[in-house]
Amino acid sequence: MIAVIDYGMGNLRSVQKAFEAVGANAVVTSNREEILSARSVVLPGVGAFKDCMDNLQRLDLVDVVRKSIQSGKPFLGICLGLQLLFHQSEEFGQVPGLEILAGEVVGFSGRIPEPSSGSSLKVPHMGWNTVHVQKSNPLFQSIPNDSYFYFVHSYYVVPEDREDVATTTQYGMEFVSSIHHENIYAFQFHPEKSQALGLTLLKNFSKLK
Repeated sequence: MIAVIDYGMGNLRSVQKAFEAVGANAVVTSNREEILSARSVVLPGVGAFKDCMDNLQRLDLVDVVRKSIQSGKPFLGICLGLQLLFHQSEEFGQVPGLEILAGEVVGFSGRIPEPSSGSSLKVPHMGWNTVHVQKSNPLFQSIPNDSYFYFVHSYYVVPEDREDVATTTQYGMEFVSSIHHENIYAFQFHPEKSQALGLTLLKNFSKLK
């Protein structure tokens, strides 16, 4: 069973339905015991970084996330679920994250250089963009390099350890679009909104042990 953590933030049902579409048994839950006993765990997220951290703390799920990762079971973060894994975010000031991975979350605004054409890139970064694989990753097996996935975000992660970088994407600059650290896999893009290739990623994750 795959536990999709319900902390009141994110498109939980669409993530669950995407797993079901590839034949995986996924349950949306905030129950500590159910999450800790699951074979693998997913942390999705949409919204503000601070609100997500507040909700995880209010529901007493911060240590559940940490224990799930420490257990060695496959763990997947999606969008804000990737960002929350890091030490802090600059969104609305310096807000502490789960502090599982070293690094920070920063915004595109003020960092995207102006294109030579003179037309500025919009924030949030929204729509389809290519994902370039930087290192071997079991989730990207059978997926062509530089395939398109769907993004909606204004912030991105800057890991201290470049060995954690699984893929990068160009949006006026190169940013980290997914990470892989031991049993942790996390995407800035939304696999559940990325049609067939997104479903392939989720199917590959569901097969991890």
